[in-house]
Amino acid sequence: MQPQAPALEFPCRYPLKIFGHDHPDFADLMLELVRSHAEDVSRDDLNSNTSRNGRYLALTITITATSQVQLDNIYRALTSHERVVMAL
Repeated sequence: MQPQAPALEFPCRYPLKIFGHDHPDFADLMLELVRSHAEDVSRDDLNSNTSRNGRYLALTITITATSQVQLDNIYRALTSHERVVMAL
């Protein structure tokens, strides 16, 4: 039996990893999507890296998470978005 991961204590800073095709508006689009669930997110909370071949953009948006429900809703919105390849 594997030990269970410790539960998060809310509120906490939480990094969202989002991967998608490198389009000029991808970062702004994802920032707005996350902001609809975590209003205090700003551009300062966003880091981005382009893949070696330039096809993909990896974003890290760090939020102040207030609950597991909030995180679940964000991940549902991200993974259902047509421009998101993967969200972690």
